[in-house]
Amino acid sequence: MAQTAEKTILDGITKPGQVAALSEAELEQLASEVRARIIDVVSRNGGHLAPSLGAVELTLALLSTFNLDNDKLIWDVGHQSYAFKLLTGRANRFDSLRTLGGLSGFPRMAESPYDHFGVGHSSTSISAALGMALARDLSGLHHHVLAIIGDGSLTAGEAFEGLNLAGHMGRRLIVVLNDNEMSISSNVGALSLFLSRTLSRRWVRQTRKEVLKFLRSIPRIGQKLALYAMRGEWSFKSFFTPGMLFEAFRFTYIGPVDGHDIPALRRHLQMAAAVEDGPVLLHVRTHKGRGYAPAEKDPTQFHGVGHFEPDTGMLIPSGGKAPSFTSVFSDTLLQLAEKDEKIIAITAAMPEGTGTSSFRERFPDRFVDVGICEQHAVTFAAGLASQGYRPALAIYSTFLQRAYDQVVHDVCLQNLPVTFCVDRAGLVGEDGATHHGVFDIAYLRHIPHIRLLAPRDEDMLRHCLRTALGGKEPCALRYPRGAGFGVPLTGEPRLLAPGVGEILRQGEKIAVIAVGNRAHPALEAASLTEKELGFSPLVFDPVWLKPLPEEQLADLARRFDRLLIVEEGVLAGGFSSAVLEFLNDNSLLRGQQIRRLGLPDSFVEHGKQVELRELAGLRAQGIAKAIRELAHRA
Repeated sequence: MAQTAEKTILDGITKPGQVAALSEAELEQLASEVRARIIDVVSRNGGHLAPSLGAVELTLALLSTFNLDNDKLIWDVGHQSYAFKLLTGRANRFDSLRTLGGLSGFPRMAESPYDHFGVGHSSTSISAALGMALARDLSGLHHHVLAIIGDGSLTAGEAFEGLNLAGHMGRRLIVVLNDNEMSISSNVGALSLFLSRTLSRRWVRQTRKEVLKFLRSIPRIGQKLALYAMRGEWSFKSFFTPGMLFEAFRFTYIGPVDGHDIPALRRHLQMAAAVEDGPVLLHVRTHKGRGYAPAEKDPTQFHGVGHFEPDTGMLIPSGGKAPSFTSVFSDTLLQLAEKDEKIIAITAAMPEGTGTSSFRERFPDRFVDVGICEQHAVTFAAGLASQGYRPALAIYSTFLQRAYDQVVHDVCLQNLPVTFCVDRAGLVGEDGATHHGVFDIAYLRHIPHIRLLAPRDEDMLRHCLRTALGGKEPCALRYPRGAGFGVPLTGEPRLLAPGVGEILRQGEKIAVIAVGNRAHPALEAASLTEKELGFSPLVFDPVWLKPLPEEQLADLARRFDRLLIVEEGVLAGGFSSAVLEFLNDNSLLRGQQIRRLGLPDSFVEHGKQVELRELAGLRAQGIAKAIRELAHRA
């Protein structure tokens, strides 16, 4: 006889305040239930598994210590926030995580009143929390504001800018450093825990102030005595604890503390909350993938993971037989680097994601992972290029946005041959609005000196990469996430003539100009409509987004009365805008019917790539529909 599933503690949690009423035993049980639920859902939906598993006890300690109806809590990036979602009234919807119309994989203010700030890119939490702390003080309120930062986010400059200003302003603020990946210090023993607890208590801090005040009051030598005392304290604390860095930012440092010991976490959080005279940093040590052996063994693989078998941790293949654009990029970069020792591969904390990990293994001296420091990565690449090297900066489109100023001033203004290998260009899928790479054409094409390439498939990617690395100017090539089209990789990578596209299918009446990976769906759409319309539309791949294939575009504008331009990027300022500008400026507009397909002036939500492209009309059927509508226009 089938047994009815026993009701769990998690089933009864509908708001975060209920967590505070649980006993220590119940909290431990709840931690197990939360982990099981996260593993189950992520195994089916994909997501950021290892960091979220590592933050379960920390989440429980936070919710049982602070009142989130008043206190503000900001997660950095949001990779660690799945337990938080489950415990803040979203458990009944958690199965919809990262699906179209379902819960986002990141905190979003529009999704829950307990998501106090929306995040997706790293290292923003301290700055946002400090802004909230100032707003609180100006409003005469007294609640706590916390920033939870970890998962490598403290490597980025914005985090240190936030620490610097927070220490300068002296506002009451709690920063929880979830140290789950980096080794800030090896001194994490019992003595460190003892010192962090003792040196941070209120009576110790008050005594410290009184002693320093007394020393300073001694005539002639008081200031020197106080300085010597402070130096002695700094040396003592830095010898036994890793807190010197944060004390230098004028933070009270507490920790390290075991991030999987809920009672200890609660005591230390209460200690942090009791500090009233400035910002405090609580250093928490956790283990990514905690409680799930496969994720503990390989936290990198399970950081952001697709479908897997929960019992074994075995990844479930996506089913596509064609190699991914990223893997073809990786192989081609290695092939080119074998022949050119000046090629240097650079990534910003994404060696596996960008496919540069194999380059790291083959050419360790010519590979640099700069961490989550996109601005630094671009200027670093510019420095290499200024000395005759050929840096290939492999970076996601959405992350390159963070280094826009460096692209303009440090690379393009100086016309340095940096190659931007812009991965995840276009719609990326389940990670949603913060990760879609839909703005790169618009934010790059107007910068002087830069050249832009958009390979339509994995074979063309090889030629684009060789061309970019072989040029004398800055060049970006954008390619999508996921599998290619199964196009044979024939011959050696060749150089492409600048500003020359390719006609993929001859035709009449309608010219379809399809950018990058939308060229193959455009070919399919032309085949779908040929019999119905009684003619075959022409399909043109511009290949170059800058410089434009001007002669070919002018020829198409003269020969065709109907043009359809298709791109997987925003229409505002995108490739189709460039085409319209060119046609207008060269008096080539003569009343033609022109239709543009792309992404509207709105942020695209999360969902599977195929679903999002379907909604945007960017798959073969949607392009065919646009062809039919254009054919029947008066």
